[in-house]
Amino acid sequence: MRTMRLWSAIILGMSLFAGRAAAAPETYKIDPNHSSVGFSIRHFFSKVPGKFDTYEGTITLDPKDLSKTTVEVSIDAASIDTGNKDRDTHLKSPDFFDVQKFPKITFRATSVTPQGTNKATVKGDLTIHGVTKPVTLEAEVLGFSPDPWGNYRGGFEAKTKINRQDFGVSWNKAIEGGGALLGDEVEILLDVEGVRAAPKAAAPETAPKKN
Repeated sequence: MRTMRLWSAIILGMSLFAGRAAAAPETYKIDPNHSSVGFSIRHFFSKVPGKFDTYEGTITLDPKDLSKTTVEVSIDAASIDTGNKDRDTHLKSPDFFDVQKFPKITFRATSVTPQGTNKATVKGDLTIHGVTKPVTLEAEVLGFSPDPWGNYRGGFEAKTKINRQDFGVSWNKAIEGGGALLGDEVEILLDVEGVRAAPKAAAPETAPKKN
């Protein structure tokens, strides 16, 4: 009897381990009410911040193996907000983002390399102004927790730098004494909170057809 109980416990433990090992990665939908897509660029000598207010995306990952992570983000270019209406209108024009012709900014991860337990280097394709270029982000998984409303949330942070000239966003103006009004380097900082999607229900098994 003891031997049978021992074997039953071993088989149960192996089944649980196999279930965890085969668990599907978790998908988190970006919550725009608790996230920020921000950037900054040099204006004369200081940096001016800005952000985009409308965006959507998903992060799919296995917390125990970040190399399996996938990321897809779409940003409404016309939602740019620098706190100045006239400046924002200029940024939406053909001098910069040309939002009528190129309404979306997108990012899709192509590879993720873990850097320790909660950090990773994320490489992907960034499309701005209709131009797609490879970029590298330094990302960090900040944590996971249930919320008071029955959801499960994850926190993420990522940052990178790009040259706007690479994407054809080249408007500038010379200033007296030399130099240019705007810098070319743009710092991007993403603070993201995501809500875990409910797992898809398994498809019902169908009985084999009788011959």
